[in-house]
Amino acid sequence: MKIALMDSGIGLLAAAVAVRNLRPDADLVLSSDPDSMPWGPRTPEDVRQRALVACEAAVAHRPDALIIACNTASVHALEAVRARLEPEIPVIGTVPAIKPAAVAGGSVAIWATPATTGSPYQRGLIRDFAAGVEVTEVPCPGLADAVQWADEEGIDRAIEAAAALTPPDVRTVVLGCTHYELVAERIHAAVQRPGAAPVALLGSAGAVAAQALRRVGERPPAGPDARGSLTVILSGRTEGLPPAALTYAEGRSLQAVSHVG
Repeated sequence: MKIALMDSGIGLLAAAVAVRNLRPDADLVLSSDPDSMPWGPRTPEDVRQRALVACEAAVAHRPDALIIACNTASVHALEAVRARLEPEIPVIGTVPAIKPAAVAGGSVAIWATPATTGSPYQRGLIRDFAAGVEVTEVPCPGLADAVQWADEEGIDRAIEAAAALTPPDVRTVVLGCTHYELVAERIHAAVQRPGAAPVALLGSAGAVAAQALRRVGERPPAGPDARGSLTVILSGRTEGLPPAALTYAEGRSLQAVSHVG
């Protein structure tokens, strides 16, 4: 079994680890485009074309399924990628966990990039899945870029600013960008209020990984000790995980439990 994942940068690590946890024997192909980051300020057509190129680089390795592990790319490119690849290769997009957050009860905050915050796409998800729920959209300028380059001070500043915009009565924070899942513990600590009930965090990595494996279908594991391979494509170049990826537990874990493809 081979699963490909595409993102603008290292935000795909969380979903890749989730796939690896479910199927340690799965071969992974990680295709990103760090040379053109950030994608948020780009036009929808530019994002669409760059996502298609990154997806095609992954598809050259003949995966059984492709995960678009990027909220921005899912907004602007999911339909185009599906039109090009399906039904031969199932394509799974990433959707913010607004529905389960609404079901959990209480008010909700959605942390997302400035381009996604207030977008028709996100507003549509809120309308469809969180009608009647108090939802606050929280823009997080600079957070995805700071995570991408492991800029510790930038991460702290961006999280502090977003936490200040998050109402104190919020019960659930939805992570609306895959990069944010790499600093989930820091976000979680920042939104807790003294004396208030704990705030839950919801990301998309686990659900996306499970959906990809469902789309592939039941396949026998390679063996109890099998380790899947790891192939990394950075803006079309086959390389190893970038140094910034290894500053996060997800990157180190992925490298430790894989063999080089």
